[in-house]
Amino acid sequence: LPASSDRSPASPEASGPSSSSGGRRNRSGGARDDRYRSDIHTEAVQAALAKHKEEKMALPMPTKRRSAFVQSPVDNCTPPDTSSASEDEGSLRRQATLSAALAQSLQSPDYWINRSVQSSSTSSSASSTLSHGENKTQTQPQVLNLVPSPPENSVPPDVTSYTPERGSRVDSRVDLPPNAMTRGMPRGQSRTSMLDTTADGVPVNSRVSTKIQQLLNTLKRPKRQALSEFFLDDSEEIVEVPQPDPNTPRPEGRQIIPVKGEPLGVVSNWPPALQAALARWGATQAKSPALTALDVTGKPLYTLTYGKLWSRSLKLAYTLLNKLGTKNEPVLRPGDRVALVYPNSDPAMFWVAFYGCLLAEVIPVPIEVPLSRQDAGSLQIGFLLGSCGVGLALTSEICLKGLPKTPQGEIMQFKGWPRMKWVVTDTKYLTKPSKDWQPHIPTANTDTAYIEYKASKEGTVMGVAVSKIALLTHCQALTQACNYCEGETLVNVLDCKKDMGLWHGVLTSVMNRIHTITVPYAVMKACPMSWVQRVHIHKGSVSSCDAFLNVFQSHGLKPEVICPCASSPEALTVAIRRPGARGAALPARAILSMGGLSHGVIRVNTEDKNSALTVQDVGHVMPGALMCIVKPDGPPQLCKTDEIGEIVLNSRAGGTMYYGLPGVTKNTFEVIPVNQAGAPLGEILFTRTGLLGFVGPGSLVFVVGKNEGLLTVSGRRHNADDLVATALAVEPVKTVYRGRIAVFSVTVFYDERIVIVAEQRPDASEEDSFQWMSRVLQAIDSIHQVGLYCLALVPANTLPKTPLGGIHISETKQNFLEGNLHPCNILLCPHTCVTNLPKPRQKQPVGVGPASIMVGNLVAGKRMAQAAGRELGVLEEEGLVRKHQFLSEALQWRAQTDPDHVLYVLLNAKGVAVCTATCSQLHKRAEKITSALMERGGLNTGDNVVLLYPPGIDLIAAFYGCLYAGVIPVTVRPPHPQNLAATLPTVRMIIDVTCILTTHVNVKTWPTIIDTDDLPRRRPPQLYKPPTAEMLAYLDFSVSTTGMLTGVKMSHSAVSTLCRSIKLQCELYSSRQIAICLDPYCGLGFVQWCLSSVYSGHQSILIPPMELELSLPLWLSTLSQYKIRDTFCSYSVMELCTKGLGTQTDALKARGVNLSCVRSCVVIAEERPRLALTQSFSKLFKDLGLSPRAVSTAFGSRVNLAICLQGTAGPDPSTVYVDMKSLRHDRVRLVERGAPQSLSLMESGTILPGVRVIIVNPETRGPLGDSHLGEIWVQSPHSSSGYYTIYGEESLQADHFNTRLSFGEPHTLWARTGYLGFVKRTELLGSTGDRHDALFVVGQLDETLELRGLRYHPIDIETSVSRAHRSIAESAVFTWTNLLVVVAELAGSEQEALDLVPLVTNVVLEEHHLIVGVVVVVDPGVIPINSRGEKQRMHLRDSFLADQLDPIYVAYNM
Repeated sequence: LPASSDRSPASPEASGPSSSSGGRRNRSGGARDDRYRSDIHTEAVQAALAKHKEEKMALPMPTKRRSAFVQSPVDNCTPPDTSSASEDEGSLRRQATLSAALAQSLQSPDYWINRSVQSSSTSSSASSTLSHGENKTQTQPQVLNLVPSPPENSVPPDVTSYTPERGSRVDSRVDLPPNAMTRGMPRGQSRTSMLDTTADGVPVNSRVSTKIQQLLNTLKRPKRQALSEFFLDDSEEIVEVPQPDPNTPRPEGRQIIPVKGEPLGVVSNWPPALQAALARWGATQAKSPALTALDVTGKPLYTLTYGKLWSRSLKLAYTLLNKLGTKNEPVLRPGDRVALVYPNSDPAMFWVAFYGCLLAEVIPVPIEVPLSRQDAGSLQIGFLLGSCGVGLALTSEICLKGLPKTPQGEIMQFKGWPRMKWVVTDTKYLTKPSKDWQPHIPTANTDTAYIEYKASKEGTVMGVAVSKIALLTHCQALTQACNYCEGETLVNVLDCKKDMGLWHGVLTSVMNRIHTITVPYAVMKACPMSWVQRVHIHKGSVSSCDAFLNVFQSHGLKPEVICPCASSPEALTVAIRRPGARGAALPARAILSMGGLSHGVIRVNTEDKNSALTVQDVGHVMPGALMCIVKPDGPPQLCKTDEIGEIVLNSRAGGTMYYGLPGVTKNTFEVIPVNQAGAPLGEILFTRTGLLGFVGPGSLVFVVGKNEGLLTVSGRRHNADDLVATALAVEPVKTVYRGRIAVFSVTVFYDERIVIVAEQRPDASEEDSFQWMSRVLQAIDSIHQVGLYCLALVPANTLPKTPLGGIHISETKQNFLEGNLHPCNILLCPHTCVTNLPKPRQKQPVGVGPASIMVGNLVAGKRMAQAAGRELGVLEEEGLVRKHQFLSEALQWRAQTDPDHVLYVLLNAKGVAVCTATCSQLHKRAEKITSALMERGGLNTGDNVVLLYPPGIDLIAAFYGCLYAGVIPVTVRPPHPQNLAATLPTVRMIIDVTCILTTHVNVKTWPTIIDTDDLPRRRPPQLYKPPTAEMLAYLDFSVSTTGMLTGVKMSHSAVSTLCRSIKLQCELYSSRQIAICLDPYCGLGFVQWCLSSVYSGHQSILIPPMELELSLPLWLSTLSQYKIRDTFCSYSVMELCTKGLGTQTDALKARGVNLSCVRSCVVIAEERPRLALTQSFSKLFKDLGLSPRAVSTAFGSRVNLAICLQGTAGPDPSTVYVDMKSLRHDRVRLVERGAPQSLSLMESGTILPGVRVIIVNPETRGPLGDSHLGEIWVQSPHSSSGYYTIYGEESLQADHFNTRLSFGEPHTLWARTGYLGFVKRTELLGSTGDRHDALFVVGQLDETLELRGLRYHPIDIETSVSRAHRSIAESAVFTWTNLLVVVAELAGSEQEALDLVPLVTNVVLEEHHLIVGVVVVVDPGVIPINSRGEKQRMHLRDSFLADQLDPIYVAYNM
């Protein structure tokens, strides 16, 4: 019979059910329904919103791709009529209900998505929008921006590969930036110059940036008071610990005294056990009605008499004990647990089963009917059945038919359930007991009678065991408290399997021979009046609270008959209001301050009625019980009289334990309260009820909430039910579907954060929803003084349901954290509610000079951080280099001395050699190209010639042809046919192109084009020989990851020494074969492809990466077929193999692929080694014989193309673990493997011969000590000689190539690589026998993000982001006006797009202590990647700001 007790305005939805009685004869009860409306509360919320009205501030509305809209027809997306005079009937109706001022504001569009400001002054806020120096137009788009305009299809030109199909990832990417950028500007400047226009010259205040501007305006407003200062320790980021506020209300009352219920009266004819009562009525009052069940329409289905109930229960008991199994081996013995699986629509079957079990002395465990194998609660019910040791389930025939079956017709094995036997209990299957059989009905004792299930806050389901004596005592206590009399009528609208529905409607009613009428829950949904009509027909009376009384008082409902009560699964009924006498004074209300409540203190609210909570009492303690209030967490210390705590109860009528879980039982059922000094109160054991409340005047009990609905944020307690009520009071009718709202907290970054999830009505428009969300933020902020972390709206009917149709909170929370919630709208507010971030670091001015640092290191016994490769040594015996300083001469010499030696073999996708080149063939073809250049080009010595070739041997021949002609070759990746016009201007910005060599293009705007497919027959008159080795040999072009296109100059001597260094390191000579699978356009890749073989004479097998896309196993099968010892590849190739072949290792093995021949597989890159990728590659192909030591990396940069390369000599690359927090402070702290917040770094390979590396402080330019983080400077004969520009700005960049230390070795010239790293001396021995110095690269200086005074490497944040959700394929981060923007590629379906937003925000906050400003979800393949597999984050940033990404969803975090 119970319903919820009234805790009015904030939520009349509160503390446990409430029962009622009225009149002497007939009594009835009301359903608990989660949809409450409370007028008082609505007023409070509207007042709060009106208070914020003046403080206008537009929230940027998220951008959605059209297809991502769930509903909302197009016309819903027009902005509202801006004239306030448009009085449609809706607005007239609204004005009748709302105060005029609020109605006015709702129609003015700038109120549309107003947002609360937690500040006292309201006047300043209007001006604050403009006070930050933005241009004035920025405040206008508040309304215009709300309508997500369809994405424009201005897709940028696809500067990708020349393969017609897009979609492959490896090299279909840009090597040339979009045209408007970086006209030869030095590195540092590219940042600032992009602020006014972006890549396409789109002015920055386009749609995206306007929203970002709005977001910044929003974030500039005063935040919630940040928590007090925390101390600064440079090396550790200390998380803010909230200091107690001196103004916090504290309890001042005396210690509470336990409260006693009235004694339990002794009635002479009370039965010795409940079964005895049933036996008595079954024999003496067989015709008396016990149960009437209504059907879904509210008409009576059948009536069960006490005689029938007794005889059927007897049959069932007999069948259970004697007819299952054999006589010698019965299936059930007394004390066994049995599951009862009956739907609520069939109460008679359940009654018979329950009493049958009691008579058979087996223990019934009523559970819900599982609906599907994956049913939300079924897993947890499995835990319950397991802990109770249940192996048998009773059910009805109809129910059994409805259970999910396997194809063989057996009942499905439900997820997490033990194996079950199913027994059908319909009457026709039961056996009449033999004459001599009588059930054993002992006097009630402490053995378990039945087990009631209970779900905890985390969602685990446990069984509360109720003993036979507790069962009987509880029925007696309820009878006394509600003064039930024999033969009354009771209407039960509750679930009869548990809680009040079971205690009153099944157990107590039978004890008193009451006639129970059950109203199924479905009727309540269809026709809520039906049970009131029943009450009327049967002259019963009703339940619930104020709202209910207001409606029905006119129908004769008497206020004194409403009986709220409080109950909990552990303690059963805790307190109940006794039915009052006619006209007796009604109990008083407690009007409490919400602020006080949040500190756990009872304060009568006087000043602000908006933040008050009205609570009514739940009557007195149950007869025969003893009650205390103790602190909800920590030891059970008694509370003071004005303090809110958990109610604990000592009573014979409570549960005895969680069945099968002794550990949890002790903490709940065996509590001994202690006083202030910590001394126990005595021997009496209390049970925790899970209810929070206090004892008011006259020993009345008040309940303010449940322990499991408690959200503790920054030390203050909030009640989930109160938040739901506030959210519901914000005109939910337009937005929220059937008032379905879930509130829970998730722990993110050392505190609990509140999440609200609501179901959205199918017809709600985007604007309505967004407006509702922003107003809920304001209302909760104003009434509860707490910030929300996340507000999500999901499509109607998609939240997991509890058996009675409520929201399954723990399951919803689980879905939220796993990214399975699939919201259709989401708003995160980390900026406003995360107040415990560490202080931003103020960079201290370096007061200490570089000299003192160096001396300090020396004094501390630290060596300076430097490392060197071995000496290049004397010239070699071959005489090759002694005679020929130039690579062109080396080729001529090889063509004379060894003309038929094959230098190059080019493979196609089938693994067939489509083209080979011997020394003489290469030489002759180069000569022909020289002739063509001289005849057709009209070139002068030193002119630049662009080579536009696909990867292959033509490219190599053209390169040597240029050297023979004395012109400077520049290799450029052939552009996609659509982008030809855009590519050349980009290259021309930086170099002067005189002529182009290629095989397949024709564009009018380009300079002279020489098609090398038809070449002149004759040889050139003479080949050019440079006068000095310092002359330029070629230009190396590359797009850096920051989007700068840079060309560096390589002189002839640099080329020769580089080739020689590689030859020494890798032990290359003419009998060797190496396989190369990477792009030959720049860096070390170009050197390996075009130069190295000619110098060292080894044979290179060339595998163009695009062929790999057509046939993935090509590279690995080539290694196996040619028994290759050394191979070079790129990360993109390795990733292709890992992702594409990872599952096919067995198939490859079967085809005979064997990689045991591979001695070194080197990844050529200009970045920090991707340890995860190289390790997974090694592990995957270990089965094919790949040695785990084989895979290693190389490192080069623009200023020096090859610094490290793991060769044959030298120890294996070592791995270290560094603390990520220290890295942000520019320090290296080595930690153990597996330490929290650690990052594993792999050495980038052995330093090449002739190379010296030193680690330098980029600010002071002084050298640093071992294991310190600094910029890597390099000195070597093969460093590039400078950037190539035609604007004469070399002076700006000269310091990159020849710069000096401020202290230490002032005369040596170094080149600055622009990368951060450190050198660590290892225990390993190098080739010379000295200890080996390992170089670790951390990341590029230009790319790092400076946030909150700390230095972040984008790759670290991206690694975290990619782990956040299984559907994130790739991610990239960049900053824009101090906001961190995360772009994530979604590999799953679009409905998962919004799941990523909270997960990405959580993981970045947890692992990097940063708040994400914008989350952009895009399609796979949107993040641009260059040919080396590096992300082009700056291109991405420009496309985002120019609105060219066509994102699926853009979320602006508040």
